[in-house]
Amino acid sequence: MTSTGTHPMHTTDTTVRASDYFGALTFSGDVMLKHLAPDVCETLRRTMTHGLPLDPAAANAVATAMKDWALEHGVTHYSHWFQPLTGLTAEKHDAFLSPTGDNGALEKFNGDALIRGEPDASSFPSGGIRDTYEARGYTAWDATSPVFIMRGGNGQGTLCIPTVFVSWTGEALDKKTPLLRSIHAVTSQAMRVLRIFGTDAGVSGVFSTLGCEQEYFLVDRELFHERLDLAVCGRTLVGAAPPKGQQLEDHYFGAIPDRVLAFMADAERRLFELGVPVKTRHNEVAPGQYEIAPTFENANVAVDHQMLTMQVLRQTARAHGFECLLHEKPFAKVNGSGKHINWSLSTDTGVNLLDPRDETHTNMQFLVFLCAAIRAVDVHAGVLRASIASAHNDHRLGANEAPPAIMSVYLGDMLTDILDQLEQGKPRSTAKGGALDLGARSVPSIPRHASDRNRTSPFAFTGNKFEFRAVGSSQAVAWPATVLNTIVAESLDVIATELEKRLTERPTAEQLEQAVRSVLQDVVKKHRRACFDGNGYSAAWHKEAAKRGLPNYPSTAEALKELVTKKAESLFAAYGVLTPRELHARHEIQLEQYCKIVQIEGRTLSNMVHTQILPAAMRAQGELAEICVATEKAGTRVPDAKAALRAVASHVKALRTALASLDASLAREVPDLEKRMQHCRKSVLGAIEKVRTASDELERRVPADIWPLPTYAQMLLMR
Repeated sequence: MTSTGTHPMHTTDTTVRASDYFGALTFSGDVMLKHLAPDVCETLRRTMTHGLPLDPAAANAVATAMKDWALEHGVTHYSHWFQPLTGLTAEKHDAFLSPTGDNGALEKFNGDALIRGEPDASSFPSGGIRDTYEARGYTAWDATSPVFIMRGGNGQGTLCIPTVFVSWTGEALDKKTPLLRSIHAVTSQAMRVLRIFGTDAGVSGVFSTLGCEQEYFLVDRELFHERLDLAVCGRTLVGAAPPKGQQLEDHYFGAIPDRVLAFMADAERRLFELGVPVKTRHNEVAPGQYEIAPTFENANVAVDHQMLTMQVLRQTARAHGFECLLHEKPFAKVNGSGKHINWSLSTDTGVNLLDPRDETHTNMQFLVFLCAAIRAVDVHAGVLRASIASAHNDHRLGANEAPPAIMSVYLGDMLTDILDQLEQGKPRSTAKGGALDLGARSVPSIPRHASDRNRTSPFAFTGNKFEFRAVGSSQAVAWPATVLNTIVAESLDVIATELEKRLTERPTAEQLEQAVRSVLQDVVKKHRRACFDGNGYSAAWHKEAAKRGLPNYPSTAEALKELVTKKAESLFAAYGVLTPRELHARHEIQLEQYCKIVQIEGRTLSNMVHTQILPAAMRAQGELAEICVATEKAGTRVPDAKAALRAVASHVKALRTALASLDASLAREVPDLEKRMQHCRKSVLGAIEKVRTASDELERRVPADIWPLPTYAQMLLMR
């Protein structure tokens, strides 16, 4: 675990300490002390840290203080800020000014306005929970996430209050409500384990922590606006590979271009003001690709901060003449973008429960949490795969830039050795990494970890946390975090229940160790099949995984079915995370989103080909024909020109044929949602690829002054 807000921050013109203004636009810390009476401040702190209800009288005092603080920053409006099932954030702005009866106005903001709001619930995706005529919904303040001021591109700020969003019926219509429920579930089960080990003294809660890495591309904004596919779909639907891509591997961790560095520094400054503890920045593998990463936070706050990070990256990029692309695969044939979420469990006293410590083989409590995670991935692999399923992520999973769609766990040599010992009897040793002598006097020897890292694993243990590498770069992390919390809570429940059966009320240390060892041996034997430390990209692993009985869902169409099984319904209902109706609603929404995304891509590509690419190709064909006719009239043989003409004509014909197939696929109406999804996956996406192939062949032959679109070389290689 790394503390937040302590590292330096660089701006374009000077270097300052982050502590000078870290969280300057969040209502927390010194701001609370300045604007609230000590007793109210303490009440609010308890609410924020422990989720306790806020007294109505205190709520009015807090609301007044927030309003005064916002006005000091020139803010005139407030908003309940929530995360509907669109995958984005939503907000409705209300002014602090309220009219009086004498044609005047007063600045008002009370506890009721802070705690509860009432947005329209009929126009957001609800999966059948709400109909168009059923409009009432509620937002409720989530006091465990700090209130903040968000400024737009023109500098105008809004007081944003993080909230949950539920229906008039009380059913969750957002991503935050299930997350909070899942945190409660994993807290309850983790506390049972701590009580069994007698390590719960002074601990009032356990919470999941997240550190969310974010990969993204930057393209010049002028070029972006010349590409309808990028503007509408977030990815290029056509585009021939540039002469130089990532073959030389010279972009990864290379020197950051000055213009990009200025953007990064500006984005970091804005994120620091919002209390987002960004830590790392660097060039990624593909040209034009970069990464930003924060330190660990409480999962609930980390989820909100991740949504803010995406928003700030987009806003700041535009201010610097860039467009920030968060799509998982904006460019074909180069690496796509992911969002690795580093997940762990921590007590509210600061103890990381996934820290193996030095003599790991003796740390039985750690081994319980480790084995619970292994069991969770094995038993609930389908739901975990479904948590990162989307039309966007399908383009990247399994390629040589992302883990395969087979859910497995990487442990490394040291932990694998301990599991071997545990399975055979009593663990007796922990493998040590030692040191590396680099053979140069001026370079010190460096400590060597006991285990390597594995970038092909979807769920890898990386020191004191698990890195879920399969999450897509545009995805809201609340849903995969919810699933992780829930499946681990279920495994902790199973293990704790078994231990409680085997132990007396006050077991001796030896009895405790023997019971834990016996239970974990069973877990390892049954669920170790999910552990794999080798090359996840290899064909051999796919065969081995099938032999082990591990599910493999290569596309969203197969994966989403896992959300509506009886097993999934029971899982989420048992821990109060989602009712069967709420779960089915999310399944239906994801099906609809998949179909809509693919259809939008198909219509966008059809438009581009009809109005831009085909006219350019026909013009090039016409010019070649004129050259052939003119030179033949002059009595000169032009075999090269005729060959070029035949090649262009052939590819134009292929493009017309593929386009007709795409248009026919888009015109076909499929009422059943499941069948429509299969039609989109097989027919529409297949037609899109055929159009792309023909178009890319033409791009290689049509003169640059005629080709109507910015090329990959222009967008990726020119800064």
